[in-house]
Amino acid sequence: MPSSPANPKTSLAIALAACAVLAAGAGGLTLRHNQFTAATRTAGPLLLAPMIGVIDSCVLAANAGAALPPDLQAACTGPEGSAAALLEATLSALQPHSTAPAQTQPEGGAAAYTLGYTLPVPLLALFHHSADGWAIDQGAVDRLVRTVRDTARPLILYLFSTHFASDAALEKELAQDPANLAQTRDGPLAPSRYYGSVIHNWSLASTQNSLSARRVQATQAVLQALCRLPAKDVAKIKGVTLLGELHQLFPDFEAGMGFGTPYRITDYSPASVAGFQRFLQQEFGRIEQLNRVLGADYAAFDVVQPPSRDIRSEPLQRFTEHIDSFAHGSLPISGWAYVPPRHGGAQGSVPAWVHIYRNGVFVGKTPVNQGRQDVLAAKPEFGDANTGWRLDMDFRQLPAGMHRIDIFLETAPGHLTPLGTRHIALMGRDQSAPQALPQKPLPASAPAEAALQAHIDLPAEQSTYYYNPLVPLWHRFRQQQVVDYLQFMNGVVNQSCLANTPHYTHQIIPFSNPGWDANKYAIEASLQPLQGIRLGVSLYGNAAYGAVFSRWYGQTGHAGYGVTEFHPLKAMDAPAVQQMLGQHAQRGAEFVSFFLEPRWQGKLVERGHNTFSFGPENTQFGSAALYQAVQQVLTTPVAKP
Repeated sequence: MPSSPANPKTSLAIALAACAVLAAGAGGLTLRHNQFTAATRTAGPLLLAPMIGVIDSCVLAANAGAALPPDLQAACTGPEGSAAALLEATLSALQPHSTAPAQTQPEGGAAAYTLGYTLPVPLLALFHHSADGWAIDQGAVDRLVRTVRDTARPLILYLFSTHFASDAALEKELAQDPANLAQTRDGPLAPSRYYGSVIHNWSLASTQNSLSARRVQATQAVLQALCRLPAKDVAKIKGVTLLGELHQLFPDFEAGMGFGTPYRITDYSPASVAGFQRFLQQEFGRIEQLNRVLGADYAAFDVVQPPSRDIRSEPLQRFTEHIDSFAHGSLPISGWAYVPPRHGGAQGSVPAWVHIYRNGVFVGKTPVNQGRQDVLAAKPEFGDANTGWRLDMDFRQLPAGMHRIDIFLETAPGHLTPLGTRHIALMGRDQSAPQALPQKPLPASAPAEAALQAHIDLPAEQSTYYYNPLVPLWHRFRQQQVVDYLQFMNGVVNQSCLANTPHYTHQIIPFSNPGWDANKYAIEASLQPLQGIRLGVSLYGNAAYGAVFSRWYGQTGHAGYGVTEFHPLKAMDAPAVQQMLGQHAQRGAEFVSFFLEPRWQGKLVERGHNTFSFGPENTQFGSAALYQAVQQVLTTPVAKP
């Protein structure tokens, strides 16, 4: 979920959902059983499905009064208007028909590709205000459907509706209803901003609100219209992605992704609190069993409140009220290190490793390979963002007391350089003064060379940590809320002719950013195999080409996935892009979606452009080189390195 430029239009909302992220025949909706599970995948060429900004620049142009070239205006908004011509003009620039077939087979046994597109459908933007209130804008729906009809290429249907505003008039009304809003312990979250764009902090704790009803209404309208198309046109839809980036929210979304205080998460609405109490009863059966696990004395499940207070600064009636970024029992030890290329490490062929010792005892090691765009921005001379490292230390079973954490960098086998020491206190419930614990000798090490640069972000010196066993239960429940909402929307798609088309999530992977607190998002359960929904992930930076995603993916049990947003955040040539895409294809990727700006008559369409669009004019994050590389992969046989 990287940052994007300010732009109030629908297309930016779709782009921002990365940064960071549903038909029936003429007789109406009919229930179909979804035969796909996480264990099935589709064989065949890898579908490259760029997401092109055709919504505000074409599909909704009639509503917005956009100033378009006359011939494009006619193609978009005429009696049979659609975005088909604009899509084809854009894709033909990437893969000219004169030089390549629709399906490309590079040399050297590398992956074959089919070039299609991702069609974003901004659900809340498909309404207009009529004399009878809010109604579906059938003209916009028809233009979307004719886009599918009039474009021969395969597509991914992206049913978009997230916290990123789509500049829809309906959103403002929905945001006035507290039942639609995520709630911290302090109440409903007001609208906020992310790099200049509006965020509506929508609730996912309940499907019984007007927000969910409008999402369903728009989804059904689109699916009904799509399913009236001939079967050959419906068959072009190779996948449906659900809603976009869906996770729990928190205040100050732009700057609050990390481990700072005060700690505020969602969802503490009355419906969510009651749901948590039911969750605990289902998990434990009897209140006595829960009390044994928590070390508490609750009289009944309906008096258990979610943890919401910080023991360091607020009075507690019970210890189980305590919560912060670490109260679930895990402490991230993290930072960054730049190792000059001659030593290997971040720039070389041999990765550098960070070794962690606690009280002189080896805890574990972690590679220096995670993306830190903030470090690269501050120190561009590094030439590499993959300087981050992080190891999560489970402290649930550790004794209370003062612990010493020593951190070393290994730049060559057996060669350790000390990076720093931190003294931390693991606290008991009684908050008594922590006592120093015995120490063992540390391993031999050598002083750092002058060229080495590094920093330890966490833990802070003399910091304190408390484990509350109610907190991991609260986070599990919040994760289940994310899964339940996805399954709710999946059920809407299942009542359509797209029931047996693969359905995907469209999720971020917070663990790829060492500075993010993943529990704020409560997204982990939705990244695991789900019945009837395949994995869809947005991959940026190292997650697109390195080991961070592949190592995680290999442990999940997934047998296929879609890449819903994609950007390596650095320039790559055609062989490197070919290798990267080939690795995803071999791993089980079924489609890869990256951003493209719409082109007409060889020129960019005037609109607020996305920072992360591949394009010859975009000099940010190596995007121009990436466009050229993809173009070469699609138009010229490229030997596998």
